[in-house]
Amino acid sequence: MRVIAGKYKGHYLATPAYQFIRPTTQKVKGAIFNILTNTWNDAIVLDLYAGTGNLGIEALSRGAKKVVFVDKSPLAIKIIKKNISKLGDVQVKIWRRDVLKGLNFLKETFSIIFIDPPYEEGYVEKTLTLIKKKTDILRKGGIIIIEHSPKEKFSFLGFNLFASRRYGQTQVTILKKEM
Repeated sequence: MRVIAGKYKGHYLATPAYQFIRPTTQKVKGAIFNILTNTWNDAIVLDLYAGTGNLGIEALSRGAKKVVFVDKSPLAIKIIKKNISKLGDVQVKIWRRDVLKGLNFLKETFSIIFIDPPYEEGYVEKTLTLIKKKTDILRKGGIIIIEHSPKEKFSFLGFNLFASRRYGQTQVTILKKEM
């Protein structure tokens, strides 16, 4: 797995040998960033269920101002730190937290939120509910990028559908908060 484009293009990222961390494939990652080409400059990004940090690091490479990574797994946190250490001086914050226990520890307002939880566990709708309740977490016009199983159905909870694409066993749903 490597960074596709931008400042860190070509940097290889550490990946786990374990199944419970499922990094976003190069194909899906490329598709997400191609759909939202001009969105990354100076963005403040939240990467929930961050795993290896793959998506947040790609956002940094493409111009994001800051990325906050959240994952409950100690192994994931270790991998994220290892991958970030290869980049030099970047604006990041890494939290070892269970997303489903709430997002009140986050003080920033984000322009982009990645949600990439374990598939078919009902985490997507629960996480969207937490985002909806914490009204200041996503700026007006902000984007939520969800990677999930095509079998998983969930309510958009008042967010607007921006795009939805299927890539094999992965569905990418992009929602937008009203202005």
